[in-house]
Amino acid sequence: MKHDNLPDRLLTRLHSNDVPWLHDSYCAGFEISQWRCSALADHLIEWMPDYALMEEELDVHHGNMYVRLKQAAARVYSTDQYGKRGELGEIALHAICRDFFGTIPLAPRVFYKTSSNDVVKSFDMAHVRYVGESGFEIWLGESKFYKDGIDAVSAAIQSVKTHINAGFLKHEKLLLGPQVSKDIPHSQAIRKLLASQTSLDALFQNAVFPVCIACDSNAVLAHKSHTEAYVGSVLTELNVLRDKLNQSGLPQQIKMHLIYVPLESKERVAKAFDKRLKGLIIED
Repeated sequence: MKHDNLPDRLLTRLHSNDVPWLHDSYCAGFEISQWRCSALADHLIEWMPDYALMEEELDVHHGNMYVRLKQAAARVYSTDQYGKRGELGEIALHAICRDFFGTIPLAPRVFYKTSSNDVVKSFDMAHVRYVGESGFEIWLGESKFYKDGIDAVSAAIQSVKTHINAGFLKHEKLLLGPQVSKDIPHSQAIRKLLASQTSLDALFQNAVFPVCIACDSNAVLAHKSHTEAYVGSVLTELNVLRDKLNQSGLPQQIKMHLIYVPLESKERVAKAFDKRLKGLIIED
């Protein structure tokens, strides 16, 4: 599968805890006593084609790699979400799930049109993760790229509560089901799970809801390298976000997975990414 070809890993997993439910953290690291803002922006660009293009478009070689990268950039830049820099969080969520958990996209960036032709965003990510020889999980993700972590979690809680509403999920299944590629393993079983005739209970039993919080971090600001003190400070921030999410009651209803990406500055990352993206969509 073309989805087997991934960019080289940049992020480092700092923590991975499964009590009371899975929550982990990932960092871009430091270089010459500076947090690696530019490296992270480059890495998000590297992941952009995998995030934005369909599998048949990922047939990339030396003769078309520039065209494919420009196609991916155009799709990211033309979305309404890009003006809010929300796409950066989505790409980070996509990259972490693909790289560290081996998920495969069910469909690239799911955008739908309403009758008024307005763009409506559903889950930020729709992936499948294979478990054993015949099992699988549907990963329906939400991402928040914010300055403040608590604000990000609060917004994520609201989004997830809206998305697990029965009416929304039934509509989501109708839209997502037909987009599932017939070429991925167990495609027939996945399509059946997403069929309108199948109870939502079956989907909840097989679903994981990852929430990615990428936000400014005091821990990053206060340190210059991956010391034990730094890792401990990030863990404290991770636990605060976990507790906030736990208080919502969502982890008691569905299988949650919190993914924390601490940043030195959300604005710096956004500007670095924007500079690279616009360099790919220059119009003469």
